[in-house]
Amino acid sequence: MEVEKIKLPFRMKQPVLAMGGQAKNRVCFAGGNLAYLSPGHPDLTNPNDFSNFQKDIKSFLKKRPRIIAYDYHDEYQSTKYAVSFLSGYQLIPIQHHHAHITSCMAENSLKNKKIIGVAFDGTGLGDDNTLWGGEFLVCDYKNFERKAHLQEIPLLGGERAISEPARLAAIWLYFIYKDKFLNLKNIGLIKKIDKGKWRALKSMYISGLNTPLSSSMGRLFDAVAALVLVKDKARFEAELAIKLQKIAMDYRLKSAGYRFNILKGKNKYILSPLPMFKEIIGDLASGEPKEKVAYRFHLTVAGMIKKMSLALRKETKINRIALSGGVFQNNLLLSLSLDLLYKEGFEVFTHRKLSCNDSGISLGQAAIANFRS
Repeated sequence: MEVEKIKLPFRMKQPVLAMGGQAKNRVCFAGGNLAYLSPGHPDLTNPNDFSNFQKDIKSFLKKRPRIIAYDYHDEYQSTKYAVSFLSGYQLIPIQHHHAHITSCMAENSLKNKKIIGVAFDGTGLGDDNTLWGGEFLVCDYKNFERKAHLQEIPLLGGERAISEPARLAAIWLYFIYKDKFLNLKNIGLIKKIDKGKWRALKSMYISGLNTPLSSSMGRLFDAVAALVLVKDKARFEAELAIKLQKIAMDYRLKSAGYRFNILKGKNKYILSPLPMFKEIIGDLASGEPKEKVAYRFHLTVAGMIKKMSLALRKETKINRIALSGGVFQNNLLLSLSLDLLYKEGFEVFTHRKLSCNDSGISLGQAAIANFRS
């Protein structure tokens, strides 16, 4: 087994074996001041990937870890394996997005001081048992506070909404226009929506049947991409988001982002993109180039990061920011965000050795387990 070695900015109290996530899995063993990451296991539901995962676990167990760290999500194969086969060790469950941010901290050799963490991805289970993915945390290696997040929407049909992103666009538009969204003119995606199917989905939403709440930024990208690209289905996760980035990068003219709201909830902020969707509908209806709409959307998300970070800096006096999660594989979003944050004087940390996607979270899991043990 070929491993990747990361030097840690602290010494481990006890050796830790961290199990990683479900997709893009990598296992991490951390001891002394070094962490060792296994090769990747793309999808643990694939028998071959799971077999290699087991082999790497058994190899790392020879190093005699004392602690096993794993994701909150009890349907992850990595979590099931930890709970079922490694119960003789000290087990520490770790929140997904906290692990994203601490992996970025550890990779950048940061000490145990609080940081603003922006964790944007497709899905991760939160400590309230909802699906997170558009998160602003204030955290260190031990603890985190969820200070802000993207407005939640119900995933109509659960994971089916990932392969049919028209469902995501439809629920956002329903929040704004109610059923009248089906009468919007010059919106190509609306013409593709079967009204009978929508009635069934709406009934599902009203009854709460198979409609888990999600604050995922990845799903927001899917919803906007479905609208702009006029695509009601996707062959794989993030397919449409990747295409949206590609056409956005073709837009060369100066533009401004769309409007959005920051709502103050109980002990946290909520980022609402409803004004953005209204303006996107206006642009599409008036025939604006799809490249322009795609670019303005990317600029809007970067603007959300900037505005929310400014609010949290004012509240916490923290000037350091870590960006992590699979959404930041989008180079346009990353560059726009960095530009806005640097202009505001933030010290920003991103992944350089590891990927910002789930392949890096096992390093964050090991770091958190160390400070909690």
